Amino acid sequence: MNHTLKYILLTAVGWTFSSCSISYNFSGASTIDYSKTSSISIKDFPNIAPLAYSPLSQVFTETLKDKYTRQTKLQILRDDGDLDLEGEITGYNFTSEAVKADDYASQTRMTITIRVRYTNKAQPEKDFEQSFSAYQTFSNESTIDQVQDALGKLIIEEIVDQIYNATVADW
Repeated sequence: MNHTLKYILLTAVGWTFSSCSISYNFSGASTIDYSKTSSISIKDFPNIAPLAYSPLSQVFTETLKDKYTRQTKLQILRDDGDLDLEGEITGYNFTSEAVKADDYASQTRMTITIRVRYTNKAQPEKDFEQSFSAYQTFSNESTIDQVQDALGKLIIEEIVDQIYNATVADW
């Protein structure tokens, strides 16, 4: 194996393990029986977290709808789908990480938690209520205002993947 290929492989492996979480998602890997299930209703997910970030609810709900639109043949409805997703954003918080010798944190963890209620009319045994959470860590050289849009998007995508996998991908 030449040195360039080794460097590329080691860089890719190092980059993969530096991420805070891993989501297993295979495009189109749904287990939906379209003869029994043709629609999904996705209600708005209000932000009831103690710390508010105004675009969070809309960005999360639209990202969730987009995931099911892109990766399934389900019709997206507001109400009364064969599958139903509803819930709320219950956590949006920041915690200090990696405290240095001078008692100041060098990193902050941004965490989002979403409570989901899933109903499957064709297979009620698959119904559940569960919380999904993900986080990203950032350097304190950046302010929350500077990073919350970009990190929020990454965290939301991770949570949406978790929800998709728990509902129609049967992970």
